[in-house]
Amino acid sequence: MPKASDTLWDLAIAEVEKRENPDDDGKRVEVWEKSILFMGNKNGGKTTIILRCLEREEISKPTLALEYTFGRRARRHNTPKDVAHFWELGGGTSLLELIRIPISSNNIRSFAVVLVLDLSKPNELWTTMEKLLQVTRNHVNKILTKLEKTNPEVATEIKQRMWNNLQRDHPDYELVDPFPIPLVIIGSKYDIFHFTSKSEALLLKARVLINHLAFGYDKSKSVSVDHSKPLFIPAGLDSLSQIGPPPASDSDIGKMRANTPLELWKKVFEKTFPPKSFCDLQDTKNPAQDLQYVEYEVDIMRAQKNQELEQYKRNASKSWKEMDLDSD
Repeated sequence: MPKASDTLWDLAIAEVEKRENPDDDGKRVEVWEKSILFMGNKNGGKTTIILRCLEREEISKPTLALEYTFGRRARRHNTPKDVAHFWELGGGTSLLELIRIPISSNNIRSFAVVLVLDLSKPNELWTTMEKLLQVTRNHVNKILTKLEKTNPEVATEIKQRMWNNLQRDHPDYELVDPFPIPLVIIGSKYDIFHFTSKSEALLLKARVLINHLAFGYDKSKSVSVDHSKPLFIPAGLDSLSQIGPPPASDSDIGKMRANTPLELWKKVFEKTFPPKSFCDLQDTKNPAQDLQYVEYEVDIMRAQKNQELEQYKRNASKSWKEMDLDSD
């Protein structure tokens, strides 16, 4: 309602806001903001999935460290566009310390994780999954512990929300420890095994799922538990009894010491695909040496600073040696 004291400028601003942010009742509509962190094997297809979800016709490039982009979508006509923040962790498991940057107490209520595992590298798969999820879980749990003191209602809401995907009468209810925030695991490069052109259909399924996380679109209702086909299993819709025992003889299983079904599956999996060590998965390549990032002026300055650093190290080493001699 305009006031008599409103200037022409005040009225103009109010009219623009009304046109940009109306809902069916003419009231302002709240803009949603959600965040997703993509992580997984190096060169596993994370960037390609993000570009498809955002409908960008770009050639994907290797992710250097932690990269950010965003997308905007309107829920309906003439409403403000919601914002989704997309973070991508590069380097496989070599940059774990960067996971804490995008996930904070300010956005944890609207945060989700997408783990992309390269099915063509089974010897890296389990180690990559375990390490990335462990570090993420630990960081999120630290945030939740702080929230329990500062905002216990929010902490309780987040924890309860993750349990809502599992009914109390689910046969595995007592065995499950839900991931503290929404998690999607995507097995990429499935088409390599079946030598068919199913990748577009699979990318479409991934896009629908990620649009649900990012913009609140309806979930896909499809479910596929046939292991001879691409699996598509929403949280809580499978069970250990449906999955069955791991593919190993009773005698082999009897020799394996495992406290949980997950540990048993891990032992059988790693017997078939001996894992690379965590050190082997570290990306030791120096991005500063990558030719795609060459910048003449920057590189000249960097070389100069490297020389100064080496000289400083030599001088420091010399002074320490002199101190050692003086003390004798």
